[in-house]
Amino acid sequence: MSKAGSPLPRVLIDACVLYPTVLREIVLGVAGEGLFAPLWSARILAEWKHAAARGGPGDAAIAEGEIALARVAWPEAETAADPALEATLDLPDAADKHVLAAAISGRADLILTQNLRDFPRRALAHHGLRAEAPDAFLMALWLEHPDAVAGVVEAVRLRTERVSGRAQPVRALLKRARLPRLGKALAAEDG
Repeated sequence: MSKAGSPLPRVLIDACVLYPTVLREIVLGVAGEGLFAPLWSARILAEWKHAAARGGPGDAAIAEGEIALARVAWPEAETAADPALEATLDLPDAADKHVLAAAISGRADLILTQNLRDFPRRALAHHGLRAEAPDAFLMALWLEHPDAVAGVVEAVRLRTERVSGRAQPVRALLKRARLPRLGKALAAEDG
């Protein structure tokens, strides 16, 4: 539950947010702190695995394991996109209709995506939805829950340092993860 016992916001996470790794770890880490309820479809998870597979079979296997862990951590997150509903939807990119259909079926409050232009405000408003970029979404959560979000980012930063074997300043790391506003805010807080 969020403030005053209201239900957590339900957020459909697009595949472009689940892959790359740092962005996904921050977003799912914040969900793990109980700041929102994540949603996805089997097709979105398959797109994540497909994107990871471009790095080779080892990356695909890692993604498969991470997908299994996400399904265990959030057993109620997976929602099915109704094909009949999907057929009625109109978006600039027909390949994104399944994302909107999954959001509607999962009773999402918003779609978290890097591809805002593929989800026009008017098309989503008709279904009581909105799309938001991860940087804006995480900034808003940081303003409400600074310790929780900063703690997740720091844990991801430290893990990235261990894996890469080199220093990972928070602002540079978050800029690479397409979270420049959050990176600037957290770097200013540390400075």
